Amino acid sequence: MFDRILDPTGLSVRPTNVAVAARRVPSLAGARVGLLNNTKRNAAQLLTELGDLLRDRYGAVVTIQRTKPHVAFPVDEPMLKEIAAVSDVVITGVGDCGSCSASAAADGIAFERAGIPAAVIVSDAFEVTARAMAGVHGDESFELLLTPHPVAVLNAEQVAERATELVADVANRVCELAR
Repeated sequence: MFDRILDPTGLSVRPTNVAVAARRVPSLAGARVGLLNNTKRNAAQLLTELGDLLRDRYGAVVTIQRTKPHVAFPVDEPMLKEIAAVSDVVITGVGDCGSCSASAAADGIAFERAGIPAAVIVSDAFEVTARAMAGVHGDESFELLLTPHPVAVLNAEQVAERATELVADVANRVCELAR
């Protein structure tokens, strides 16, 4: 009946358990920020709000905002390369369900391995799922930025509040000076 099995990890070979962290940017002033929306409800607004806050508070510049074609699969190589080419840091999310949390973690690790510091936003209810996928991708200690669950049901004002709550954590995750 079925002639192939889809692997939700996006991997053809399992990596060894080796954490790889990209070098943090020295400052967010003038840093190019890429935003990767995973299609979850409110993800685009949350990422846009975070980009605006990084601009207003730290002097960063959003250079690219892309939306993945599917919430459950990790970012594909062409999109990863496109975003990495014009970004010094990347914010991705929102992991607000099982498969999207897993793919958000995989996305963050992919950007880190490409040399781009990544902030991955995941709702706290799906931390276990995201951490499991990070382990599958060889980085069990990958740092996630947690926000209270759920995100998808928030109104615009609540999403803006979440961004305000997260912006310092995002800066700390990607910037050397903010640590």
